[in-house]
Amino acid sequence: MEPLQIAASACTPRVDFNASTHQLLISGEAYPENSTQFFAPLFRWIEEYLNQLSSESAKVDLDIKYFNSSSSKMIMNLLDTFDQAIGQGKQIQLNWVYHVENDVAKEYGEEFAEDLKHGQLNLVELGD
Repeated sequence: MEPLQIAASACTPRVDFNASTHQLLISGEAYPENSTQFFAPLFRWIEEYLNQLSSESAKVDLDIKYFNSSSSKMIMNLLDTFDQAIGQGKQIQLNWVYHVENDVAKEYGEEFAEDLKHGQLNLVELGD
């Protein structure tokens, strides 16, 4: 399976999904003009990836410093997708990475974590 790599722009995050290492990263800011259009290839890739994931463990790092309301919905949908896969027995570590000075990002991570039914969203604090 080919990796999905999207460079960050002024309003979209960096995406680095690598099926061979089972490392999935989204980092940066997410406030694209059309969130659905930006996130659509991510959902397609994730669906294909989860279908082929068997006994391997995957790690998902979300290091999103700022996002708008439509991107928030897409992020929750991503987390729901992983949460459902965890409920089906997939081994997926979910990490919400936030910077120590970004209280808002921490609060969003806590809110996202509350909505998961099967998995756990680990809050990972980064220092300066």
